[in-house]
Parts: sequence; structure tokens; C-alpha cells
Amino acid sequence: MPLFDEMTGQGSAAWPYPVKYGKENELSTDILVIGGGIAGCHAAINAAKRGMKVIVLEKGATVHSGCSGAGVDHWGAAYTNQACTSDLEQAAESSARRRSYVNGMLSYITMRESYDALLDCEDWGMQFRDVDDEFAGSPMRDEKSKILFAYDYTTRVNIRVVNGAHVKPVLYRELLRQGVKVLDRVMVTGLLTEGGKAAARVIGAMGVNVRTGEFFIVNAKATIMSAAQYSGIWVFNTELSGSAVHLDCPNNVGEGTAAAWKAGAELSLMERSKGPVHGSFGWPRFGVGSPTNTWFPCNLVDARGTPIPWVDREGNILQNVSDRTAFKAGATPTPDINDMIARGELVLPLFADLPSMPEDERRAIWGLMIANEGKTRVPVYQVFGEAGFDPDKDMLQAPITTLEVGGEGEGPPLWRSASAGGGWGSGGLIVDWDMKTTLPGLFAAGNAIAGENGGHPGAATTGRYAGRKAAEYAATVDTLVPNRKQIDAEKARIYQRIGQPGDVGWKELNSGTARIMQIYCGAYKSESMLKEGLWWLDSIRESEVNRTYVRNPHELMRYIECLSRLTISEVIINASLARQASSQILDFHRVDFPEVEPKEWNKFITLKLQNDNVVTGSIPLNYYLTEPYSSTFKENYEAHANVNETRAVR
Repeated sequence: MPLFDEMTGQGSAAWPYPVKYGKENELSTDILVIGGGIAGCHAAINAAKRGMKVIVLEKGATVHSGCSGAGVDHWGAAYTNQACTSDLEQAAESSARRRSYVNGMLSYITMRESYDALLDCEDWGMQFRDVDDEFAGSPMRDEKSKILFAYDYTTRVNIRVVNGAHVKPVLYRELLRQGVKVLDRVMVTGLLTEGGKAAARVIGAMGVNVRTGEFFIVNAKATIMSAAQYSGIWVFNTELSGSAVHLDCPNNVGEGTAAAWKAGAELSLMERSKGPVHGSFGWPRFGVGSPTNTWFPCNLVDARGTPIPWVDREGNILQNVSDRTAFKAGATPTPDINDMIARGELVLPLFADLPSMPEDERRAIWGLMIANEGKTRVPVYQVFGEAGFDPDKDMLQAPITTLEVGGEGEGPPLWRSASAGGGWGSGGLIVDWDMKTTLPGLFAAGNAIAGENGGHPGAATTGRYAGRKAAEYAATVDTLVPNRKQIDAEKARIYQRIGQPGDVGWKELNSGTARIMQIYCGAYKSESMLKEGLWWLDSIRESEVNRTYVRNPHELMRYIECLSRLTISEVIINASLARQASSQILDFHRVDFPEVEPKEWNKFITLKLQNDNVVTGSIPLNYYLTEPYSSTFKENYEAHANVNETRAVR
């Protein structure tokens, strides 16, 4: 293709699928699930099991889509498994106190139903136990249940998933067995509302097929938003992302959050981000001997073979591997590691010393965790294995210090991320004890919810919970007819650049938005900078958006993603303006409001779109334990969760 055509969008390669821009496909269902990841699959299955007709709309291929689409190595918060020694209620209270901006209601639901969700997966064909007795006699194993535990072998809350690499195919087969209609390659672009009005009851969604360009209209009694959280807001580079992405799939742009926002749903925690992140210059996530996660509790040594000390929460030296997996150890490599390097006591590079580990731990790290974790199964376990890596003989370089860009190291301060995980919840929809959002007919699950941080089990449990509650709601309402004007307006919005000349590609459009966020909504914020950022984003809408070329359905998908990221960026800046205080917990710094954690600002900031204006407010951090709810997690859960339908209550 001539360079001029490539740069101006006037030329394009032959498209391998039939193109049918604007062709309408109308469907009707009881429950519509937006997003076929872990949360969406569990939601759809649980709704279908209650007699509901269910449709799933998924931008990718459901069989392997989502943040855990490639696999899961451990299943956390399994407090109701028979070998667990920790008290669930005490753990929930402790968690809520320690992690104030994490939604304690979601954490409690995860604790109550995590093991149930894992047993569901077992029923559907995912064997997670050590049935072949490969680890018989190991401290990590419960001999009666044949469950293998991770991290803490005393409380036994985290379960290693022997066949975690197969979790999505297992869920996909169950979807089909339950009669769920799965529409892959359909990206949701907007929600249908009663009468086409904002803040009205949600009655379905609209979307586009990313291969053919066809338009989909799905009418539903209840809708579950389980689309992935937004990413690529500050750091954007398609060529260099891949396995270096911190946690989420780079295709996760937040179109579900953007659609809910435009429909009038209330969001929270949108001002939260973290940084600096290493962007696209990283090593494979969890694939470099990360000692506090997938590789726990692996020995570490420096270039001269000097062991790296491990310490507990109080800083006491832990002498051996078994001490690291003891109750309340909180084991980590010494936080003094950078200073030890500076003093010459340690010499880079560092290495994960698998050969020195006890045999059972070595086999568990490499053969279970690395082999099943989605971020490492292919780029590390498969690729390194094919290259001859032998965990019995070879060590793996471990760039885990903040001195080393690309491992656990850091990039520039303006490189930020909003990805949830690691005890860290981010922005999204506000929900109640029924997983209902502030819009009638719209439920949410997984990382679509503000403050959700439960990882894989959090997605599974809020999904199965939302599926039950949405089915309960759908049984009480009638189907409404979509508004034709709303449909026509959405089609005009998403197809506006088809066949139009332009000099801006989707990559340039996305990179421009990310650069604005880096400059005007970076690590240190002020009212003047944030307002300037809004001006620039509005300028991009007026100029570059209307100069973007779209030559095929793939570029149409990327163009619409750019619009969604632009919307999310505007919401983030408005939320940042609304929080007039600084917070270490939120990694949020207002130079014009430098006081850190003032008591009056320890609350969730809320935002919604009303008559095209941004309306801000606030709710207590423990809103789910205040009126009209009970003051305890247990009472609220038992009043709302349909306890008789759960499996392993003790």
C-alpha cells in the first residue's frame, strides 16, 4: 500500500469478512449479559439455571476472552472450604477496616461464595483437586479434600487450581449446555432505555459486530453489565503491549462503563489511579520470579548467589520456606533490598532460585502456578519450556526491584493505570446489596463495579450473585419496546466516519487522548490543569474525532473504543475536580488541596450525567452498612442473597 494512502486512510487491505454496515439484527431476551468474561459467564449461567432466556454479547471470543481468559493459578477468599481455619466474619470486618476504598460489601459476598463458585466450576468439568496424589504429604495439601493451598498453609483460604488454564472453555461449554445464546464479536456501544430517556429503566443494549459492521439491538427485561474495566487511559501503545500489560487485557477499554455513564448511571472512584507504571516496557507479568504472587514463596539470590532475606509483617527475618507460608507471616523479600544494592551488599541481576526450593514447592510454582496463570502459561511456561528451561536446574532472572524498569520497576510519574487488583479497587458503577445499579433494570458484576478488587473469585461470585438477582427482577417486569429515535441516534454516532476521508488514524486518536491525560491529569493535579485537560478533550471531540478515517469493521471497533476512552477520560477529570483533598490511599494528589486524608473527605465521590451536565455527590465509605441496610455484613447478605440457593454456607 502506498505510504500516502496508509497515512491518510485512503487505502486499505482487502477485508476477509462480508461488510454489512447498518444492517439491523433485533433480538429479545429475559436477561442480557454484556461481557463474556468470568463475571459475565457466571452471571449468564446462574440466570439460565433459573429458567431465564439469556443472551451474552462479547466483543471477543467468549471461550477465551476476559482478564482470566487464558487461565487462573489460584482461587482466593475460599473461606467456606472445609479445611479453612479462618473466621469469615472476623476476616470481613478486618478487611473493611484495612481497605477503606475497597467495597467491603463485594469483599463479603466474595468470601461467602468464592468456594461455591469454585465447586460450580468443578461440577461443570474443571477438576481443581490433586486427584492423582502428586502432592500427597505436602504441607500445602489437605489430605481429606485433596485441595492444594497457596500462600498461607495454616488459614487455607487460597486454593491452587490444578486445571485453571481450562476455566474459560469449561464456562463456555456450560453456557451452551444451559441454552445461553452467545453472540461473539459484538461490541456494546450504548444502552437502550425506556422511552429513549436518560436515567430511565434500562431495557437492553445496542452494539456492532466488529467483523461485519452489522448493528445489533437486544431488548431485555434485565441487563447485567459485566464488561471489563477501562485501560489504556494514560499509557497507550499497541505494538509494545502484549504480555507487558500490568493486569488487564489491552482490549479492555471501558465501553460498558461509558455506555452506562451516558445512560445516566452513577459512578464512583473514577478519580482513582495508580502510578507510575512501566507501560509497555515490561517483562511478562508474573513471569519474572514475582515473589509475592505467582512465584511465592520462591528463594531469591543475587548475581553472586547471595540469598535475599525474607521478612514477616514486623520485619523479622524468616529463616526458611516453611516460615514464609505460616499464619500471619505476611512474608515478603526484605523492603531493604534497594538499599542493600546501593550499599553493594547485593549485586544485580537477581534470580528466582527454583532449584534450591523444596521439591513440592518447586513443582507447585512451575507446574501449577506458572502453568495455569493466564499471564504466564504461554509466554513463560510454554515458551521457556520449549526453549529448554528446566526448573530443577535453571534459575530465572527476577527484575523485581523498583531500580529496574520493566519488572516491578517504574516508569515516568505521568504513566498511570486504573486497573484493579492486588487489594486495590478502582472506578465503576455503584451497586446495592442486589447488585443493582442506580438505573432500574441494570445490574453489574466484576470489575464494572466501583471498588471491586476480588480478582478472579470476585468476578465469579459477583457474577453468580448478579445472575440470581437479575433473574429475580426479570420475573416481575414486562418487556418494553425500544425507542426508534434512540436507535437511529446511536447508529448515526457510531457509523459517522464510515467512508469519510480523514488524516487521523485510531492509534493517533487514542495516543492523543492518552497524552492529554498524562499532561493534565497525571500524578499531581490542580483545578487549572484539570480544566485545561477538559478543554483539550473537548477540542479532540470537535477536531480529531471528525478527521478520523474508518476503512473496515476492525477500524470501526477501534474508533468506537477511542470514543469510549475519551468519555472515560472526561469522567476521570470531572471526578478529580470533585475531590478537593489529597489521599495517599487513592494515590491522588491535588497540589491546590494538599491536606492528606482530611476526615470530611473520607467518602466515595459520586458522579452522574444529568441533562448533559455532570452532577457530583458523595456517599459514605460504608454505605452498604447504613440505612436502609442493616449494620452488619451477615444480616444484609442473608436478607438479599437468597441463601437457600447457595451451596456451602457454614
